[in-house]
Amino acid sequence: MSANETPRAYDAVIVGAGHNGLVAAAYLARAGRSVLVLERLDHTGGAAVSTRPFAGIDARLSRYSYLVSLLPGKIVRDLGLDFRVRARTISSYTPVERAGRPTGLLVGGGEQRTREAFARLTGGDREYEAWQRFYGMTGRVARRVFPTLTEPLPTRDALRRRIDDETAWRTLFEEPVGVAVEETFADDLVRGVVLTDALIGTFADAHDPSLAQNRCFLYHVIGGGTGAWDVPVGGMGALTDALAAAARTAGARIATGHEVLRIDTDGHTAEVAYRTADGEGVAAARHVLVNASPHELAALTGDVAPEPAEGAQLKVNMLLERLPRLRDPDADPREAFAGTFHIAEGYAELATAHAQAAAGELPTTPPSEIYCHSLTDPTILGAGLAERGYHTLTLFGLHTPARLFDRDNDAVREELLKSTLAQLDAHLAEPLADCLATDADGRPCIEAKTPLDLERDLRLPGGNIFHRALSWPYAQEDSGRWGVETRHANVLLCGAGAVRGGGVSGVPGHNAAMAVLEHT
Repeated sequence: MSANETPRAYDAVIVGAGHNGLVAAAYLARAGRSVLVLERLDHTGGAAVSTRPFAGIDARLSRYSYLVSLLPGKIVRDLGLDFRVRARTISSYTPVERAGRPTGLLVGGGEQRTREAFARLTGGDREYEAWQRFYGMTGRVARRVFPTLTEPLPTRDALRRRIDDETAWRTLFEEPVGVAVEETFADDLVRGVVLTDALIGTFADAHDPSLAQNRCFLYHVIGGGTGAWDVPVGGMGALTDALAAAARTAGARIATGHEVLRIDTDGHTAEVAYRTADGEGVAAARHVLVNASPHELAALTGDVAPEPAEGAQLKVNMLLERLPRLRDPDADPREAFAGTFHIAEGYAELATAHAQAAAGELPTTPPSEIYCHSLTDPTILGAGLAERGYHTLTLFGLHTPARLFDRDNDAVREELLKSTLAQLDAHLAEPLADCLATDADGRPCIEAKTPLDLERDLRLPGGNIFHRALSWPYAQEDSGRWGVETRHANVLLCGAGAVRGGGVSGVPGHNAAMAVLEHT
């Protein structure tokens, strides 16, 4: 679309072609609405993309977002998406040294294997039985809460009645999750494995009175009504490619290389000003849906911007010539790396890392977790790579808030990456560096992204992967009927910063589309 074209009026203009914007576009176009999607970058997908980051290597990695749990099957079915996920046979493996020997905890591979792994690590059945009770409780909550994400917001009392379990409500919604973790589990490593779901992209202590960790934990255990985190077949870009195709097929117009500059609205009609390489232009709309952060929304509408939420993660993508051998003689690398491989994530280690980062220091033992996409879905590897034993590794580091990188992002990134990989090497029988593939220029196939890198590349305020602190999945003051409404009647927030946003879910996009369709 040329910037010099005569402005055209659309039923909806969507700002941003990330997955939520594409979901909204597809729903609205399928309902017969005229839709224009304006995207700043030269491609669709936002943070849910697949790329070939290593020169001359045909491996298509999920560069930013990498696993799927919160995407409702309803959206996939409604939009007729050609998209599949594949379950991981192993949930997690956590290496540790006990009594001077390397061992670990494998969760998955069947109930009997998991029970035996707990007994081998902890000396009895207590921790496994506690694990079963605890996740039985979260499973019941998931089955009740997950279906509500694509419905109008329930009230707090309505959601509480729907859950119908006062112990679960208190554990997840009212008191710091650290209380339940400490009351339920005795083993430090088991406690840490449980707590990690409360800390993904969230800088908080187990006992943080804000309950930010509880909200993060809740979203990580309710996905799909089961809490399972699945591998997107073909990489995360397969989802956004399917969404873009569905939107275009339904009649939506997607214009990349169009940076939105301003939204002017009187509450009934709006004009969206944008810039391209050829100049500037304006599109008129009855509704504007903003698939960007609340901070960006405020900048576009001239409103007062909220305080940006601080990101707190290190994302590392790697390609290996082979999986490394482990020090634990009972651990098969093909199983250990297939699920979530926890590193330095004991309960006490997580508390120490948080305290050090809160004091402005890099954690001396940085916690992280790794998984290997290609073990579950080798289709992301080009011809010959899988046969030669190549594999991807994705690492997600915790407790690394953006403030730590302010003094020198490049230098701190390298320092943190070195110390993070050293924690992994402590559990390997060979250095990870010996297993890394090299690209066409002879460089190791490894890249790391800090919160400041995400802020620069994707315009995430503070590098926060959720756009802002996650919200409770019930109505709050000024949250509106669907959790996407703003103070402007015809401007909706359809990005991760909406109520019930965060993660690769499509929920805000669906809900913004429903809000439009209810009123037109």
